[in-house]
Formats: sequence, C-alpha cells, structure tokens
Amino acid sequence: MKEIVVISGKGGTGKTSITASFAYLGGKDVVVADCDVDAADMHLLLKPEHLQAENFYSGVIAEIDQDSCTSCGECAEICRFNAIPVANDIYTIDPLNCEGCGYCARICPVEAIAMNSQNVGDWYVSNTKAGNRMVHAKLGIGAENSGKLVAKVKNEAKNIANETEKEFVIVDGSPGIGCPVVSSLSGASFAVLVTEPTVSGFHDLERVYQLVKKFNIRAGCIINKADLNPQVTEKIEFFLEEENIVHISSLPYDEIFTEAMLEGQTIVEFGDNALKEIIIESWEKIKNVA
Repeated sequence: MKEIVVISGKGGTGKTSITASFAYLGGKDVVVADCDVDAADMHLLLKPEHLQAENFYSGVIAEIDQDSCTSCGECAEICRFNAIPVANDIYTIDPLNCEGCGYCARICPVEAIAMNSQNVGDWYVSNTKAGNRMVHAKLGIGAENSGKLVAKVKNEAKNIANETEKEFVIVDGSPGIGCPVVSSLSGASFAVLVTEPTVSGFHDLERVYQLVKKFNIRAGCIINKADLNPQVTEKIEFFLEEENIVHISSLPYDEIFTEAMLEGQTIVEFGDNALKEIIIESWEKIKNVA
C-alpha cells in the first residue's frame, strides 16, 4: 500500500480540488483521507455518507465543581492564561483560554477543580460518490491538537486500506508547514506539491519542500495556473529540475475550476475539458512514480 500526500505551501493553490479529482479517478481502488482538519472541505466535492462517527478526545480542560468551590479565588490569581473569570462571586472556566496545565487543580484548597478529557472534534468514516471509503474529521472551534487528529485520520485510513487490500491512500494535507502538515507527511510514500506561479507561491513551495526533504520523501509538483506568469513558472521549473522533483504537470488557468466547485463536482466529472485530460495524465504519472 502506497500513501500519496498532496500538500501546498499556501492556501488557494487548488490543492483540494486536484486531490478530490485524484480520489474520483482512483474510485474503489483507493482510500481517501482528508487531513486538512482545521478547514476540511473535501466533503463538498465527494459528498460522503457517514458510516461511522466518533468524538475525538485530546488534552484536558479544567472544570470547577460549584458545589465544592468556596470562592476563595486562589485559582484565578495563579492562572496565567486568565481562564478563570469571576461573576457574582462564582468562578468558572473559559474553555477558549484554558491551556489544560492543571496548576489550578493542584493548588485548590478544597479540591474543587478536576482536569477532564477534552472533546476537540469528531472523525468520520464514510462512503463517497466516487465509490471509495473516506476518513475525515472536523476540529472544534478554537481547539488545539490538530496534529493528533490528523494522525488519527491517517491511521484509520491506512487500516482500512490494509484490511481491504487497496493499493493507494490519497491524503489531502493542510496548507503551510505547521504541525498538521508534519503529521500528514509522516510515513508517506510520495508527496505531491501543488503550487502557483506567484512570488508567494514559489517562496512557499521552496519552504514546504524543505520539510519534505527532512522526511526523505520523494516528491512531484503540479504547477496550477501556470500560464498566468510565465517568468515565475520558468523559475519553478528550474527549481524542480535542480532539486530532482518530478514535474508532474502544468495546468493552465481555466474558470472551469470555479464552475465545477459551484456545482459540487470534481474537475474530471465536469464534462469534457482540457484540464480533465491533464489531470487524468497526472494521476497516471503519480501512480507510476510513487
């Protein structure tokens, strides 16, 4: 089983639309993992139907037992995160500010504060309209530990792929180079870098590739909207050759990207178009080099 992770150094490059197209082309032969848990949106294109849904617990959060609390205020005095406001002599926990350090529970003279496991989101196993199984998640508002939730999604997808003897796991990673991206890349067989020919796009491509190199993962690149800035596209192509990154394809700018998304469809199912053929060729090339 091979794990193909699609990432980009920045948002807005078309990463998820391209990944969803690969998932559609892969059909029943692949398992899909949407690891962009902070802003998951692949479900908009693949229309998953939930088979399984579970809460995801990570970290702890303080909780005050009001029946035991004497309103001494010691917890609020020592909380460096200002997570324990008081109103009408009643102390409560602000869940957005609480960092789960547990110091308030340690110094409470009447042991009125408990540190409880925190539900930071939900994860799902679904069937998609492409005929494949998809593992995806939703991180709670203001919740942390997105890297751990990414690891959970990836591991579940890999387990399903192994159990059902699928050849590929396709992972839609987060943009950037933060903790969720690091977690997405762990254990990957091949990384697909999606970029665009802008100054920021090129800069972030260089940055995210440095992360890929740390993991010793082979990489390929898709240049989206390649015809909008030929000079920067040429610089990107030189960079790919210099770093021995497989140049998978260059996609021309086409408003069909937007039209397909508005219809809730992937590019490859949105009628016959030039982009469709290039993406089909790109998927075949990825399968051969991964």
